[in-house]
Amino acid sequence: MNMQEVVKSTGEVSIKIFDAAGKLKEKIFVPNLVVQSGRDWIVSRMGSDTPVLMSHMAIGSDATATSTSQTTLISELGRTVLGSSVVVDNTITYTSAFAPGVGTGSIVEAGIFNDVTAGTMLCRTVFGVVTKDAADTMTISWTITVS
Repeated sequence: MNMQEVVKSTGEVSIKIFDAAGKLKEKIFVPNLVVQSGRDWIVSRMGSDTPVLMSHMAIGSDATATSTSQTTLISELGRTVLGSSVVVDNTITYTSAFAPGVGTGSIVEAGIFNDVTAGTMLCRTVFGVVTKDAADTMTISWTITVS
């Protein structure tokens, strides 16, 4: 009898753009990729309280396909502190808001990190162009499930 168990990390990213008046302009859902450095981070956290927790989300402008070997966004435009991280059973949801003037432009990539400027990248996703004007707010809700 083969008792092999496979553990996978998967997820989904919800991105919303709001105009200056708070009106929803655009909403998209995309899958994410937990990169190798993120997988290593997950395993490290199982045995220790280092490395530090994930703390920031970043957005960027390069649509290079995701790869497990990536450790940074390709062309980062803005990074902000996570607004929350909520764990329920085998799922964690990170949320963040990019205020007006932060990460303005044609956004096509996003990632989660454990540092304000560098750090370990947990995951990265790419998506079709989402335009964030200077007065817009972008909110991202990033759910990761380990199953």
